[in-house]
Amino acid sequence: MQRRQLFLAAAAGAALSSRPAAAARRSTRSPVFGRDGAELFVRDWGEGRPIVFLAGWTLTSEAWAYQAAELSDQGFRCVAYDRRGHGRSDDPGRGYDYDTLADDLAAVLEARDLRDVTVVAHSMASGEITRYMSRHGGARVRDIVYLAPTTPFLTRTADNPMGAPAEFFEQTRKAWMRDFPAWIDANAAPFVTPDTSSAMVAWLKDMMLSCSMRAVVDCNKAMVAADFRAELARIRVPALVIHGDKDASAPLPLTGQRTAELIPGAKLMVYEGAPHGLFVTHIDRLNADLLAFARR
Repeated sequence: MQRRQLFLAAAAGAALSSRPAAAARRSTRSPVFGRDGAELFVRDWGEGRPIVFLAGWTLTSEAWAYQAAELSDQGFRCVAYDRRGHGRSDDPGRGYDYDTLADDLAAVLEARDLRDVTVVAHSMASGEITRYMSRHGGARVRDIVYLAPTTPFLTRTADNPMGAPAEFFEQTRKAWMRDFPAWIDANAAPFVTPDTSSAMVAWLKDMMLSCSMRAVVDCNKAMVAADFRAELARIRVPALVIHGDKDASAPLPLTGQRTAELIPGAKLMVYEGAPHGLFVTHIDRLNADLLAFARR
C-alpha cells in the first residue's frame, strides 16, 4: 500500500510539474482578434515553416483536416482558422467584405508571427489572399496555392461575358433565406465525386450549416461582386493554381484558368474528373502536390 501511494504521489507530482511547461507552450499561441474585436478560432499544428490554409465559402478550418494532419507530420507548421461567422469564430454580424476578411488574415499572420508562408486558399478564400496581397503587401508570403478559386470575377458584365447574371446570384440567395439546409442537400452531389462516402458528405454539410446566415449571404455578395483582375496581375510571388475540370461551383474556364493567366508566371494544374471539393475527393494527389510545391 505504501509503495502504491508513493507511486501515485510521484505520478501526480510529475503531472503537476508538467503543467507550467504546457501552459507556457499554450501561451505562445496567442489569441487572434480582428480589428473590430471579433475573435478568430485558429488551429495551429506542427513545427517548421508555416502553411496557412484558408477555407472556402461556408467551410471551416476543419475542412483542411486531411491536409494539415499529413503536412504537419512532414516538417511544416499548419495553421488554419475559421472565417468570422463560420465555425467557432465570433459572429459579429458584419465584416464580410473582402477588405475586412483580408485584415483578419493579416491579424492571424501577425498574431502568430508567421513569415515565409505558403498560403493555400480554396474557393472564396482566393479573394482573401489576393486582397491581402494588394492591401497589406506580400512581405510575409512566400508563395500561394489557389485551389479551385472563384477569382477573378464571377458576375457577367460587358467586359466579363463569361460570368453569370447578377439575377442568378440574387435568386440563389433568396432560396437560401427560405431553406438553406434543403439547398445544400440539393447541391451536394456535384461538390464531390460519386464514390464519396455519405459520411464524408454529411461532415461537409455539418460544416456548412455551422456558418451563420448573415455570413452565408454577405460572403456570397462579396464573392460574386468582387473583380480581382487588376489585383491578380500585380501578384509577384510564385503561384500554383489547382483546379478540377468537373468543378460545377467554379467552372475552370471562368475561374482557375483565368486566374493562372492573370498572375505572372503562375502554373495551372488541372485534375481530371475533380469537382470543387477536391480537398476531400483527391486527398492523396493534392497532399503530394502541396508538399512538392511547399518544399521547392
